[in-house]
Amino acid sequence: MPMRKTDQPPFEGAGILLVDKPLFWTSFDVVNFVRSRFNIRKAGHCGTLDPAATGLLILTLGRFTAFSDRFSGQDKCYEAEMLLGAETDSGDLDGQIIARADASHVTEKEIRDTLAGFVGPLMQTPPMVSAVKVNGRKLCDLARKGREIAREPRPIRIYRLDVTNCTPPLCRFTLECSKGTYVRTLCSDAGKKLGTGAVLTALRRTRSGIFDVKDALSIEEIKGLSQDDLAKHLAGFLSRTAQGKMQ
Repeated sequence: MPMRKTDQPPFEGAGILLVDKPLFWTSFDVVNFVRSRFNIRKAGHCGTLDPAATGLLILTLGRFTAFSDRFSGQDKCYEAEMLLGAETDSGDLDGQIIARADASHVTEKEIRDTLAGFVGPLMQTPPMVSAVKVNGRKLCDLARKGREIAREPRPIRIYRLDVTNCTPPLCRFTLECSKGTYVRTLCSDAGKKLGTGAVLTALRRTRSGIFDVKDALSIEEIKGLSQDDLAKHLAGFLSRTAQGKMQ
């Protein structure tokens, strides 16, 4: 994604910037855009969102990049949509279809009961198309070279999963989960249990730890900020957060 050069002096502020990541942008696209837009020397993000996902992305600016690991490790909330009757090699629509099945016989009750069975502690195998590292190498880098390796299941927890709309073969749900949970893997595993396969067709992160997407700025809103506006926004947000949630 092209970034425009800036003649502004380096931005000396620091803090947390919540961004509502748009569809098809990578998490790095968002960081690179903000860094270039305001001439920020040091910036990072907490908790990667896939290009096909939208919603809350936490950016750390300046000295606050030291807290990236802390914010990345928080519990998350998502809104998701699952489609029965197909499997892809990535678990979502970005991958190649590897199987199809008739899902016309699956009832709403069966879907609800199956998803309810995932609430609680689980062992989940990360997908090959992920940023998880094995022996120092990202799985997604190996996947791009056509390689698939054995992955050890990792402990996760689904605290809550609520079906919000279910009209087979589509099902929409919200969930609260621990760090490291792959919702596309959850959908794939649910599809296997139902015998039809399933893929994640939409995903939106609405919360991460104490941070909520309702407090996030859109890319268009960020485009309208000056360096002074950004500094005031960071200071005001940090003050509100410290008073209300971070004590």
